[in-house]
Amino acid sequence: MNALSQDELKTLMGRHQGLCISIFMPTFRTGVESQQNQIRFKNLLRSAEEKLLAAGLRSQEVKDLLEPAQALPGNVLFWRRQSDGLALFLCAGLFRYFCLPEAFPELIVVADHFYIRPLLPVLSGDKRFYILALSQKEVRLLEGTGQNIREIELEAVPKSLDEALQYDEFEKQVRFRTGSASGGTGMAMVSGHGGVADDTKDNLLKFFRMIDRGLHDLLKDERAPLVLAGVEYLFPIYREANTFPHLIDEGIPGNPKGASSESLYRMALKIVSPFFQKAEKDAIAQYRQSSGTGLASADIREIVPDAAHGRVGMLFIAAGSRNWGTFDRESGAVELHRKMEAEDEDLLEIAAIQTYLNGGSVFILPPEKMPEPKDLVAVFRY
Repeated sequence: MNALSQDELKTLMGRHQGLCISIFMPTFRTGVESQQNQIRFKNLLRSAEEKLLAAGLRSQEVKDLLEPAQALPGNVLFWRRQSDGLALFLCAGLFRYFCLPEAFPELIVVADHFYIRPLLPVLSGDKRFYILALSQKEVRLLEGTGQNIREIELEAVPKSLDEALQYDEFEKQVRFRTGSASGGTGMAMVSGHGGVADDTKDNLLKFFRMIDRGLHDLLKDERAPLVLAGVEYLFPIYREANTFPHLIDEGIPGNPKGASSESLYRMALKIVSPFFQKAEKDAIAQYRQSSGTGLASADIREIVPDAAHGRVGMLFIAAGSRNWGTFDRESGAVELHRKMEAEDEDLLEIAAIQTYLNGGSVFILPPEKMPEPKDLVAVFRY
């Protein structure tokens, strides 16, 4: 299963040969509704098949194109690992799917490019956060949103201190050669069961550095905050090993082993809620301070090309809004249309994706919370 990283997003936004299929659907983890996930997905594949046939593809071409996705309904393990929504992208030579904490409405789009507008709340990091639950015998990573939480499977991370030290066995037992008085050589073995290996803090630091390395690839493009859960003496040791820039100072004290995801979620939500509120307020204040200085704009014709060139530092989009038109990436020209036309794209989507890819922050706000009564406003970096 792929992580929705900047690299993956760039891949989806690239030029692709032939028709591109974008499928979105809500998924359920437990209960009666979870048993309908596969059935719902099969129905969406049938609808995609009909759309492809209507677009002029032959039956065998449709079968070949959809073949990678046809294997998923029977994959029991795949459906056990669902979150709140499934996003799937398929074209000739490319197949990607993402299980994400966003309950997408059912949608199929067949076009000459992938449709990624439903991903914007995920990319904006809107009230999304992580919990790293640490103990010497267990490591868990949880992803939370404003509504729920899910556990993320960790593959490249030791699950316990004992497992971490087994990985590092070569440091416990080192062979080296020593010269003998007769001029010959002998073998001596040095055991690492004393000294550093007996030092609990050093062992924990070694363990936590392995965890940090394992999280690096998983969270490398993330801007969502990370909350630690564990006994308090572990916090400063993990912070020494940590390289993730969005680790929050406050943690959840107490041994998390055996604690439910829901209880950790409730405690973490109290910690991160002020963080999200402050980030949003600070961004809006920055826009108002920059308004009239040339460092802020509500002109979509200016914002879209500037987002593509990396000039937009903060972008605000009114939730549910769309602005149809075209954007010439070579000339930077933006053309707006009142109604969607054949070659149109959602210009708000383009601005948001380009801002995200260039390291800017994206805020999707209720219309009444927008800094101005507009669908799109921005703060520029320069």
